[in-house]
Amino acid sequence: MSGGLLVAGTTSDAGKSVVTAGICRWLVRRGVKVAPFKAQNMSLNSFVTREGAEIGRAQAMQAQAARVEPSALMNPVLLKPGGDRSSQVVLMGKPVGEMSARGYHGGRQEALLGTVVDCLEQLRGTYDAVICEGAGSPAEINLRRTDIVNMGIARAARFPVLVVGDIDRGGVFASFFGTTALLSPEDQSLVAGYLVNKFRGDVSLLEPGLDMLLGLTGRRTYGVLPYTHGLGIDEEDGMGVPPARTQLRARGRVSTRGTVRESAVAPPHGEDVLRVAVCAVPLMSNFTDVDALAAEPGVVVRFVDRADELADADLVVVPGTRGTVKALAWLRERGLADALRRRAAEGRPVLGICGGFQVLGERIEDEVESRAGVVDALGLLPVRVRFGREKVLGRPVGSALGEPVEGYEIHHGVAEVSGGEPFLDGCRVGSVWGTHWHGSLESDGFRRAFLSEVARASGRRFTAAPDTSFGALREEQLDRLGDLIEEHADTDALWRLIEGGAPAGLPFIAPGAPEAGLSPRTDPRIGTDFSANEEAL
Repeated sequence: MSGGLLVAGTTSDAGKSVVTAGICRWLVRRGVKVAPFKAQNMSLNSFVTREGAEIGRAQAMQAQAARVEPSALMNPVLLKPGGDRSSQVVLMGKPVGEMSARGYHGGRQEALLGTVVDCLEQLRGTYDAVICEGAGSPAEINLRRTDIVNMGIARAARFPVLVVGDIDRGGVFASFFGTTALLSPEDQSLVAGYLVNKFRGDVSLLEPGLDMLLGLTGRRTYGVLPYTHGLGIDEEDGMGVPPARTQLRARGRVSTRGTVRESAVAPPHGEDVLRVAVCAVPLMSNFTDVDALAAEPGVVVRFVDRADELADADLVVVPGTRGTVKALAWLRERGLADALRRRAAEGRPVLGICGGFQVLGERIEDEVESRAGVVDALGLLPVRVRFGREKVLGRPVGSALGEPVEGYEIHHGVAEVSGGEPFLDGCRVGSVWGTHWHGSLESDGFRRAFLSEVARASGRRFTAAPDTSFGALREEQLDRLGDLIEEHADTDALWRLIEGGAPAGLPFIAPGAPEAGLSPRTDPRIGTDFSANEEAL
């Protein structure tokens, strides 16, 4: 059986995905056959494996970091939010239904533990090491009884746990200590130590705090990763890509080269830049589709939620969404629908992808996702969409604009195209394009041809760089993650953890938490009567 490690975090967005990918790339470069694993992911950014299974894009990215083909074993449970209180449950790559958060945590999640352990065991039988990513925080004590992704899977596999904290947010020492102290004694025995992420400045100034943390917890810090600009990788988004302007600006996490995240724009290859506006529709999914545009020198990508922000855009992208009818209503409420119609009438480029393609059509018949029945769409493309209960999952290959194209499909809506020019699986009318294919813009030749069309329609003297390889840029970023681990973590100590497990004799940090399955009222170490708060727990 192989070794392994669980990368947990003090919070969501602490850097678990990045660290997991970095460890995978470091290990594979030293000749270790390694696989990523996340028992349960909540994300609207997903990917389709070659066998037609839907998994989180973060796990597909981590598989690429490990230089292995992604599979459903690496992310057996995927939750795709459809609102604040419910999600589609995808099990082993296939949707099995919608469920409320209460229903899922009330029993369904716990029943899946056997499935996720079986998947992990299959990976351990094939690979030298499995690097698991946790979700949120392992110290969410209200959910510990049904946990299958943090300490639940660590305990089942007897994997050591490395807790990552984002020091850029502040409070990292309190977060490390509090996370550990809120775990039960058995869970604490697996927490081997900590990793500081996003540190700015002189590490020597941090070392006294790390020494004190060791004294307080008996656990060492395995590395301090510096704040590194432009590390744009495929991430999960949880519920966190809302349309609100402040949250978009704060949480925008797109672009392999940091173009959106940090507003760094490479000089154009030609005379002009191209400006791309992405409509930040509700429940936006697979917004990674625009990463390849942002990777092009001279292409500026931004997310927008107001009609006036489309005025200077050379291309508007209506991206995928988990709520097509909701996105359509949102576009109308904000005046973006009328702005898109004006653009089409003026011959100015618009691209709809997946749900964005569907809203550009004539009519949507939906008794599945929104159950809204027949809804008039924007009427920019001769397309009628009917939602089916079976989800279309695939990895299509084709050509467009004289160039080969690869992509992946994830949708319930089935499009009936009745006119226009063929465009992948969709169509084109004038300067309006629509397709269900995610990832098509990662095909370099097609992307350059498409941008040339956009430039002509916009009157821009933009020339796509002839040598931009999106795949090569992604590999460079994954190598940078591996470099961060190699250069700023104690890799010898990390390997000992992966190979041998958590050190013996790690001290217990009070107060701890009840063992999973015990009621707080009956745990002898807790005297408070929590009965009044039981509904909240």
